[in-house]
Amino acid sequence: MGSRDKVTVWITLNSIKKLIFGIGLFAIVVGIVAYEIPATKVWKYWSLPLAGVTIAIDPGHGGPDGGAVSKQGVIEKEINLAVSLYLRDYLQQSGAVVVMTREEDQDLADENTKGYSKRKTQDLKRRVRFIEEHQAKLFVSIHMNAVPSSRWSGAQTFYSSNNGASINLAEMIQEELKRNLENTDRVAKQSDKSIYLLETLKMPAVLVEVGFLSNPGESALLGDEAYQRKVAASIYQGILRYSSGEKGKKGADINK
Repeated sequence: MGSRDKVTVWITLNSIKKLIFGIGLFAIVVGIVAYEIPATKVWKYWSLPLAGVTIAIDPGHGGPDGGAVSKQGVIEKEINLAVSLYLRDYLQQSGAVVVMTREEDQDLADENTKGYSKRKTQDLKRRVRFIEEHQAKLFVSIHMNAVPSSRWSGAQTFYSSNNGASINLAEMIQEELKRNLENTDRVAKQSDKSIYLLETLKMPAVLVEVGFLSNPGESALLGDEAYQRKVAASIYQGILRYSSGEKGKKGADINK
């Protein structure tokens, strides 16, 4: 018979500890797999805050209707769309079903419709129809403000009088705009009935005037991508607070 090599195996204290730990970890994993967690609990713990909620976002203006334009050349329709797209992304990440009245530079009027007034009327009516057809539970319209004086600045949220919940939504959004942007003391305000979309839609509806293009400093901010994201995140956080059932001061008074 040939000789055989002898192999000596050294088992150290650390090796024994690692072996025991490995066996224990395996037992825990097997126990977790073997234990059946009720499906209802799994979905409860993993559900997203806005899961299944249809939210309509309306980037104001579009196409031949550019909206306000700052002295520096910042065009309202472009900022409206940029903020709206960021907001869409945030909402979708929380499970919301987001529908938008436009996702590019266009309005909803027929191509052959002539005259600003006729196009605007047709455009607004079609936005309403689009939102109603998709059975949106919330509506948010994004706009920019502009006035003759350059002194005014700050974001402000307007709410519809058609649905009592609109004030809660507006207050939550406005509080987040104030907290995050740190450049406005404005409060949520009821619309003066001149805003067609707010006065026509029946679901909780708000219009956010993100800032004043007539203010040079704010106009520069509004053209900045990072600031646009911050605005969108603020609106998103306000929607989350509203959806959780939180109420602002006016909303709490109404619901007493």
